[in-house]
Amino acid sequence: MGIGFYLQFPFAQHALEAAFLVAVSCGLIGPFVITRTMSFAVHGTSELAFTGAVAGLLVADNPLAGALVGALVVATMIGLLGQRASERDSTIGVILAAGLGLGVFLLGYYHGYASEALNILFGNIFGISSSQILLLGLIAVAVAAVLTVIWRPLLFASVDPDVARARGVRTGLLGIVFLFVLAVTVTEAAQIVGTLLVLSLAITPAAAAQRLSPNPFTVTVLSIAMAVLAADGGLLLSFQFATVKPSVLIVAISFAFYVVARLVGPAVTAWRRHRPAGPEMAELTRG
Repeated sequence: MGIGFYLQFPFAQHALEAAFLVAVSCGLIGPFVITRTMSFAVHGTSELAFTGAVAGLLVADNPLAGALVGALVVATMIGLLGQRASERDSTIGVILAAGLGLGVFLLGYYHGYASEALNILFGNIFGISSSQILLLGLIAVAVAAVLTVIWRPLLFASVDPDVARARGVRTGLLGIVFLFVLAVTVTEAAQIVGTLLVLSLAITPAAAAQRLSPNPFTVTVLSIAMAVLAADGGLLLSFQFATVKPSVLIVAISFAFYVVARLVGPAVTAWRRHRPAGPEMAELTRG
């Protein structure tokens, strides 16, 4: 049995579709996460989705809805309490510690099977249904639409927040909106690789892309491409090597992209720096 055999079944097709949708969303937000130095925010939001998932199980027997609500609450708290970059990491650390403690406390009151909550931590890509594919598609479209609308001011506020603020850009509001987008994307990605490994799609491809180009549009395209290749490539490899979990292979491919980018990045930078000199030198020679 190999890749061709598994692709005949709906669960494998759904998994590939879900991985693609999640990877596109993660690839879109990744460059902003890196530029705004919010990697720890991704980590905190993703882990506290577990607390929301447990609460969702207790209240409505719906861990996904609970994880989404929990991630949005955390995003709001980070946005309001950590507006200054110097305070953000400590704020996230405090919220993370309190939130995880609350999650463990709530889990003690849940007497059913906790596997659904644990799936938020570790992912369950082969349990994706057709209705969840539709939901993931709607989330991906919404993430893309919001980022398209706020792209320019968010990029300005991310690169130089002081100047953006002086020019009248509402950097605080933009930050909270981006945190909401981040929370939704992280919760979406948790279904694929789990919250503990969501960094592999939301951060690593973008970090690799920024090693290869200074252009924001190019970085975004590369980030999406590497996220998709890591997500679907890892999934396809897991069909061939059934003893290895998909999340492990997804992380491995994503990390491999980063290592390669680190190795070839200096050469790409040097080539880009010297490329404009060619036409200028030719012009001087003709003169």
